[in-house]
Amino acid sequence: MSTVSNADSCPHRSTKPPMHRIDFGEVGPPRPTRLPDGTPAWLASRYPDVRQVLSDARFTRSPLYAADAPALAAAPDLVSNPDLMFNQDGEDHLRLRAILRRAFTPRAVARWQPWIAAMVESCLDALAEKRPPVDVVAEYALPLPVMVISRLMGLDDSVRPQLRHWAEHAFSDGSHDEKEVSDVLAEFSAFGAELLDRRRHQPGDDLVSSLVTAADQEGGIPEVQLVQLVCGLVVGGHDSTMTMLSNTLLYLLGERPEVWRRLGSDEGAAEVLADRLLHLVPLGDDRGSARHATEDVEVGGVLIPAGSVVLADCSLANRDPDVYPPRPFDDLFAPLERPTLAFGAGPHYCLGAWLARLELRLGLHRIAARFPTLRLDEPADAVEWRLGSTSRGPRSLQVSW
Repeated sequence: MSTVSNADSCPHRSTKPPMHRIDFGEVGPPRPTRLPDGTPAWLASRYPDVRQVLSDARFTRSPLYAADAPALAAAPDLVSNPDLMFNQDGEDHLRLRAILRRAFTPRAVARWQPWIAAMVESCLDALAEKRPPVDVVAEYALPLPVMVISRLMGLDDSVRPQLRHWAEHAFSDGSHDEKEVSDVLAEFSAFGAELLDRRRHQPGDDLVSSLVTAADQEGGIPEVQLVQLVCGLVVGGHDSTMTMLSNTLLYLLGERPEVWRRLGSDEGAAEVLADRLLHLVPLGDDRGSARHATEDVEVGGVLIPAGSVVLADCSLANRDPDVYPPRPFDDLFAPLERPTLAFGAGPHYCLGAWLARLELRLGLHRIAARFPTLRLDEPADAVEWRLGSTSRGPRSLQVSW
C-alpha cells in the first residue's frame, strides 16, 4: 500500500531530486493508498483511468470539504477552501466557470500576446544590464509572470511585493504555522473583496472588471466565491509560471544544452518543446487530484466503492508506457502523442492552460534567442529548493553568458 503526503518530510529540500527526475512509481490498475491523516483512499495512475476519474460526473469535489471529510492536506490553504471554483460541482461550478471561460479563450489569449511579448523583452533587457553571474529566478522567472498577472488583473505596482507572501501561504505545504496561514489568507481575502468592490465602482480594462460584469449579469453567484476566484487567479496565475520557468531552465541548461540554440532560433520548435516540458515536469511533489465517488464506479477493471476518495495522479499518467514512449525526454521537439493531463481533464480542466503555454513558450524562446551562450554558473545538483509551498522550484539559479 502506498502512502500519499502533501507535506515535505525532508528537512533539506536540496536533497530532493529535480522535478524532471522524480520517480513517481509504476503505472497500474487503481490501488489502495492513504491520505495524510491515514484515511484509506484509491490511487488511479493509468492514463485512461485518470481521464475517467477527472471526467466522470460520479466523481465530485465538493463532498471532500464536508465537515466530517478526511483531511486532504497537512494544513489549511487556499486550495482547501470550499468556496474555490475548483472545489465546486454542478450548477455552482458551471456558473463560476462560465464567467471565467469568456476571458480565457484561445482567441482572447492570442490578443494578449503582443503585450506579454513586450514584457518578456523588458525583463530580458533588464537581465542584459546585469553583470553575470545573475540569479535568473529573481531576475526573470519571477518578475515576468508577476508583471503579466498584474497587468491582466489591473493590480498596482505597490501590491507586487505581497504576491509571493500570499502565494507561499495560499499553497502552503504544511510547514507554516496554522494560525499564520489563516491570518495571511484572511488578509488576502480582504484584498480580493476590496479589489472587487473597487472594480464595481470604477471598472477598467482588466480581467477583474470583466469578471465583475459577467458575474453581475449571471446573478446568483455568492460574493465569497467570487472573492476566492479572484484570489486564486492572483496567486495561481504567477506561481505556476514562475515554477515552470525555473524548473525548465534548470533542466535545459543543466542537462540539455544541445537544444538551446534551436529553442532560440525556431519559435515553432519552442512551442512544441514547451508543451512537452509542461507535460513531463510537474509543479510539485503532491500525488494526485482528489475526487469523491458518489456511487460504486468501475475504473480500469477495479470497483471503487461509493464514498471513496480517489487520487488521480496526472504526473504518473503522463508517463503511461501504453500511451507515451518509454523515454519521453529523448526528443523534446516531438509533438505529444496524446493530450497532456498536466492541466487536468473534464469539467475542472484548467482554464489558464492557454496563458501558461504562451508564457512558457515566449519565456523560453526569447531568453534562448537573446542569450545563446547562457549557462549555469553552479552545479545543477547543488540547487536549493524553494521552501514552504506545494509547488517546488529552485530558490535561485546562478547563470552567466
